[in-house]
Amino acid sequence: MDNFTFRVGMADAKIAKCPGKLITVGLGSCVGIVLYDKMTKISGLVHIMLPYSTLSKNNSNKLKFADTGISALIDMMIEAGAEKRYIVSKIAGGAQMFATKANLDIMNIGTRNVIATKDVLASLNIPLISEDTGGNYGRTIEFDSENGKLLIKTIGHGIKFI
Repeated sequence: MDNFTFRVGMADAKIAKCPGKLITVGLGSCVGIVLYDKMTKISGLVHIMLPYSTLSKNNSNKLKFADTGISALIDMMIEAGAEKRYIVSKIAGGAQMFATKANLDIMNIGTRNVIATKDVLASLNIPLISEDTGGNYGRTIEFDSENGKLLIKTIGHGIKFI
């Protein structure tokens, strides 16, 4: 990887300035949330695993949850010079990776992650401009801060930009 490409792990977040790229792999039920300031071209990516920190006893890592991870990423971006009023979002992931005999909501973590992500973005007045969520397959995503495009790679479902 070059000096402008940053890999984001699970329950992790990073920011990049143009011409930086942000990559995360292994989005199954997890959701990758990209935030992008269209004016400064500062971008951020958080790879969340669960919807709400309040529902977990082990919630010390704020980046693990939609409710605290998105807010932490916004703070990181503002500290780097982004302006909240120009931030938009794109999301990917939230798949149902394993079939369950009983279609219990508690087991469908991917859907719950997507719903929580959208609720948090709405509560923070961050427009969601594009998404690639759901299904039963994993994703790898790469965000390019230079052009604002999110590349989504999947096995068996091809490659696309959103």
